[in-house]
Amino acid sequence: MREIADLNNRGMEVVLVTSGAIGAGMSRLGFSQRPITLPAKQAVAAVGQGLLMQVYEKLFSEYGQVVAQVLLTWEDLSSRGRYLNSRHTLLELLRYRVVPIVNENDTVAVDEIKFGDNDTLSALVAALVGADLLLVLSDVDGVYTADPRQNPDAQLLETITKIDEVAGVAGGAGSTRGTGGMQTKFQAARIACRSGIPMIIAHGGRTGVIHEAVEGDQVGTLFLPETDRLKSRKQWLAFYHRPQGQVYVDDGAKRALLQAGKSLLPIGITKVEGTFDAGDLLSVIDKEGAEIGRGLTNYTSDEVELIKGRRSDAISQLLDHKDYDEVIHRDNLVLFAEE
Repeated sequence: MREIADLNNRGMEVVLVTSGAIGAGMSRLGFSQRPITLPAKQAVAAVGQGLLMQVYEKLFSEYGQVVAQVLLTWEDLSSRGRYLNSRHTLLELLRYRVVPIVNENDTVAVDEIKFGDNDTLSALVAALVGADLLLVLSDVDGVYTADPRQNPDAQLLETITKIDEVAGVAGGAGSTRGTGGMQTKFQAARIACRSGIPMIIAHGGRTGVIHEAVEGDQVGTLFLPETDRLKSRKQWLAFYHRPQGQVYVDDGAKRALLQAGKSLLPIGITKVEGTFDAGDLLSVIDKEGAEIGRGLTNYTSDEVELIKGRRSDAISQLLDHKDYDEVIHRDNLVLFAEE
């Protein structure tokens, strides 16, 4: 806490993403095991959230810092209006020199609206506020070429420029108390780097690690960001929505999207999966099964099924109406491959 308070006093803006509400609630209620049912987890989290904030309030107040609790779910960020409201609230708190303490709202979250791990949540929050650095503190020193607990020859990777080239070293969960592991940290790195934010994984038990990371010293593993940072709306499409369906495209459509910057027309669609309405988010899949982008559809799943593989001038005849020539307009499309 002292390191965060020091940074804040030096004029830097810090957002702390945390967990522990359920653990704190279990301790207060005398539970020896984590609850199994959803209502029990939510009840325990309701008890624990207040306790957790009491701890942070006490610790930060010793350094003259004011803190604020911000509870989020996927639903808060998948709605464009609530996404913007969350962003404005966090930025306003930072303007007041307040340290936002962000946690998943376990008291209301169900599986459909849960982030699932704090690594993902931290990356989404970093992108939400346009952070200059995402620091993920863990119980490991960083990313190794192999599991150092099993392989004494494993080497620490100090810098990663292309995530997919080393993603195979990500194993299962690390700490038995957490829900994430190295895989979730790689997912967080993809979100951060695509949003133009460098990310560092470092050991949280190392004294001075926060200062060292901020000062640019070598600590842990640094993921370098991509040069072209997604704009806010493109970030929202790429990371804050969950796709409601998939459309598969042929090679011609793939080239038109990735190389020519075109919209997705029905003629390039070969297969439709899922049930979705106009305005829902879709994954765009190539014939190898790789997701090359995501975008908001202009037509329902039934309508896309009828017009797939056909020219746009046939839409009105096939559907008895034509609102758009394209299934996904370029302005509502974000691509995951290099254009």
